[in-house]
Amino acid sequence: MVRVWEHVSAMGVADQVVVATDSDEIAQALRHSDATVALTSDAHPSGTDRVAEVAAQRRYAGFDAVVNVQGDEPFVSGAAVRGAANIVTSERFPLGTAAAPAPNDILARPHVVKVVTADDGRALYFSRAPIPWLREPEDAPARDRVARQHIGVYAYTRDALAAWVALPQHPLERIERLEQLRPLAAGYAMGVAAVSELPIGGVDTEEDLARANARWLELSAERA
Repeated sequence: MVRVWEHVSAMGVADQVVVATDSDEIAQALRHSDATVALTSDAHPSGTDRVAEVAAQRRYAGFDAVVNVQGDEPFVSGAAVRGAANIVTSERFPLGTAAAPAPNDILARPHVVKVVTADDGRALYFSRAPIPWLREPEDAPARDRVARQHIGVYAYTRDALAAWVALPQHPLERIERLEQLRPLAAGYAMGVAAVSELPIGGVDTEEDLARANARWLELSAERA
């Protein structure tokens, strides 16, 4: 989490960066790095619920838009964060996120979330399954043009964030283990910013963690 905080702070996208966590261990490590830390309840079903607890504090009442960069996305790009935030601050949609082209080799991987969108960029559905499903092999070029890999960043207006967490967990959210299906199922519009750069990937497995640690060492060496 220290690395994620450093990475996001360096982007210069947000007016203030706050780490929301329910872990005393993480909080202590971050305080040694001069980060702003908010210790939250450990009963939240999703990261958005955790962010909402912090955003509701009086000290953050003056911020019109809130951006949530998840701790398991240590290499999220500035383009993805800015894209999601711009969807909300430009008032295109009350909720925003980002996605990149999905290579064929990740479509069948359940740890990689896929999204399909409408022509105006609004999310139609997120899934761990390969969507859109390729029924006929000859349609592969068309599928490849629209297949998108979701990037774990969210932006919200204050009202949309409050409305999201006021909703009960939806069966689709529980089945897919995807929090963004809660507002989608309730009819809230979420815009998806198109990012051309393929994401390095989140940390969902032990193998992902090993690759992330190796990648961070490489980046640290390049910056030295």
